[in-house]
Amino acid sequence: MKAVFNCLSVRGASVIMAGALIVTTVGLVVGSERPKETPAKPAVLNVKLDDQPVGRTGGLATSFAPVVKQVAPSVVKVYTTSRPRPLARGETPGFGDPAFRWFFGPPGAMPDLPTPRQQGMGSGVIVTEDGYILTNNHVVDRADDVKVALQDGREFSARIVGKDPKSDIAVLKVQATGLPHIAMADSDLIEVGDLVLAIGNPFGIGQTVTMGMVSARGRGGLGLDYEDFIQTDAAINPGNSGGALVDAEGRLIGINTAIISRSGGNQGIGFAIPTNLARYVMESIVHEGRVTRGYLGIIIQDVTPALARKFDLENRQGALVGDVAPKSPAAKAGITDGDIVTEFNGRVVKDSRHLKLLVAQAKPGRAVNMTVIRDGRPKELRVVPDELPGSENIARAGTPDTAEQTLNGVVLADLDARARRQFEIPSEVKGALVSRVEPSSPAAEAGLRAGDVILEINRQPVRNAEEAAKLTANPEDRTTLLRVWREGNRHFIVVDESQTS
Repeated sequence: MKAVFNCLSVRGASVIMAGALIVTTVGLVVGSERPKETPAKPAVLNVKLDDQPVGRTGGLATSFAPVVKQVAPSVVKVYTTSRPRPLARGETPGFGDPAFRWFFGPPGAMPDLPTPRQQGMGSGVIVTEDGYILTNNHVVDRADDVKVALQDGREFSARIVGKDPKSDIAVLKVQATGLPHIAMADSDLIEVGDLVLAIGNPFGIGQTVTMGMVSARGRGGLGLDYEDFIQTDAAINPGNSGGALVDAEGRLIGINTAIISRSGGNQGIGFAIPTNLARYVMESIVHEGRVTRGYLGIIIQDVTPALARKFDLENRQGALVGDVAPKSPAAKAGITDGDIVTEFNGRVVKDSRHLKLLVAQAKPGRAVNMTVIRDGRPKELRVVPDELPGSENIARAGTPDTAEQTLNGVVLADLDARARRQFEIPSEVKGALVSRVEPSSPAAEAGLRAGDVILEINRQPVRNAEEAAKLTANPEDRTTLLRVWREGNRHFIVVDESQTS
């Protein structure tokens, strides 16, 4: 048995997503059956919010035991199991070795090799009394079965409501009520120097609490599309992923996610996704089935000292507009290249990364006020963001829940200009783009693959991913007739999930 970590090289160190993946060399049989669950429609998130700033009297606490007793029951262990899947020839370990190729023959003669059954372990945080749980996307990504264990010994099968790889947030749901849950603080109110506690399940040894402080705010550069990390020196290790970072009053301020380390263990530089970002993603997933992000149509960059001098700026705060897409929301609002965006939707813009976050969280179709510096003078503008093109129907990527939908294991996206170029899809083709198909799913067995465009579902026309999701929800039976466009041809596919357990 060996531990495998997801690492990214950063200046000679490693960014380690704090969830350890335990890989076994033999298959395991999971005998439990996933409970059937029909969530209320529309779903309601009864999140407990506490937006008061933490007390900063300067006194040193002698014990955090009362805070831990209050918070610890809401932090859970997350167990995942992934079924074996065929390994692509290019992915096969050692296939680049000439001796390996000689032994198995040329690539066309080599059989597909299955990966071992995989088990993973991480952490999660219960945020509502009826069983909504926040964790990291990398904890449950590609998982076929998810279970959570509470501190009191109870264990539940969990459904993946949705995942957002762009922010590394995932939302789980268990069928239970009256669960211990944590209050969420306004993470914008935290300050460097505030004491924090990290609670999770490091290395699978059991629930562990560590203490530190907020070392920095607004960190980025870890490889995600949307980053606003809280940095802390509270010890975070593999297995802590998805666990809670709480303030001195026991309120959730972040979801522990990653560390920078030269050794693979804690070295005092850990990162957590702030609750404001996590809550936005969670609410979008639960209410809309996907993360809806705003779009302006601008290329932005940070204001360097040299740029600040050239643009006669007093400071480097804001984001410089390098280009504006024609007919985009920004163009319609009068934004031009050379503008420096200093405020957006009532928030002061720190830099380009910060503006990207603020725009993403803007509601498409709803007007927003913004301030730009143009020719040395502030100018007020009003912009109506569109929805970011290519927003995926991310809930489809979740754990199969055969009682509620078909086409499980299929990730769908709207057709945009980039997808049409990539897959050479003509403009007259309308439908939902298949961006990913789980290799072991019935859809893959039926022949559906990435790059296909679903034109019809059960003889009903499909215009986008949202319509496709609606047509596969609460099906009359477990077989789905698809009409698909692929490489200039149209044909039918039947996906049979009647035997899926």
